[in-house]
Amino acid sequence: MSPHPVIQALIDFSAGAAGGTACVLSGQPFDTIKVGLGGLYKGATPALLANISENAVLFLSYGLCQDAVRLLLRMDKGAELSDVHKASAGSLASIFSSMAICPTELVKCRLQAMHEMEETGKVAKGQRSTVWSVVKTVLRTNGPLGFYQGLTSTIVREIPGYFCFFGAYEVCRTTFAHHMGTDKDSIGILPLMFSGGFGGACLWLVVYPIDCVKSRIQVYSLAGRQEGFMKTFMGIIRTEGFTALYSGLTPTMIRTFPANGALFLAYEFSRKFMMDTVGA
Repeated sequence: MSPHPVIQALIDFSAGAAGGTACVLSGQPFDTIKVGLGGLYKGATPALLANISENAVLFLSYGLCQDAVRLLLRMDKGAELSDVHKASAGSLASIFSSMAICPTELVKCRLQAMHEMEETGKVAKGQRSTVWSVVKTVLRTNGPLGFYQGLTSTIVREIPGYFCFFGAYEVCRTTFAHHMGTDKDSIGILPLMFSGGFGGACLWLVVYPIDCVKSRIQVYSLAGRQEGFMKTFMGIIRTEGFTALYSGLTPTMIRTFPANGALFLAYEFSRKFMMDTVGA
């Protein structure tokens, strides 16, 4: 018996938050390398907030979007979706999670880049690089909408990225289940974590150039430069070459397997625990 829709939403939200926590705790040091080695653990607090909020909203929306896909396909409520249908639901859900992650990701990128920009003279030395100092600066200079600098590029990144993310995760789980002669929920911890890591790897291979541009937009805004996606993209190509769009890919790929493996492990197990608790 399915739980009440509100209870189901709370379960998906809470399981996503648990997954986000596990993800950042296992992957934060590697994530920082993308922006600069100078502050390896700078940005940990906003990174935690970003991952909790993003994944809580993402998996809440993922459950609701699966229902929307069933409705569009005229399937019974609770009917099992194919891997492609789940990937489509994940892609749609990413639009909503983008609204949650954009402000926290802006703060995280600025904090992680602060040390490097101080050293190169792009910003004055001695500025306090704390979460609240960045928040106050954004509010003072750009108002509340300043937290959504880079939102368009975030959505452009998330839609194809999360189609690959959920699609690869589900296809990998299906493959394991087929070879093990069991169902996807019974493949065990290691295959589950590998499936999550594989999904994360597929996501980053597809979206890394977009993420590079988005991060540049958010970091440049620290020095008062307001540039759009295409202008920033063409500027990188013109001045640094195409390979600059993949700068930092190696540590990201190293990070993504344990981080996303931990994410899905925490999500699936906490969700199952809560579903069993409510008798679903």
